[in-house]
Amino acid sequence: MPQGDKSAYTSKQKRKAEHIEEGYEDRGVSRKEAERRAWATVNKQDGGGKKSK
Repeated sequence: MPQGDKSAYTSKQKRKAEHIEEGYEDRGVSRKEAERRAWATVNKQDGGGKKSK
C-alpha cells in the first residue's frame, strides 16, 4: 500500500479523521498539518487502518 493511501480505513475512521482535522483547522493549524495530526490521532486510537469484520 503506498504511503498516504487511506483505502484500508473504515468509513467511520475516515469520518473521525475529518472531524478531528476540522477542529485543528478551526484553531488555526494549516490544512496539511491538521490532516497529518488527525490521521495520527486515528492511528493511535484505533491501532491503524482496519476493515470492519
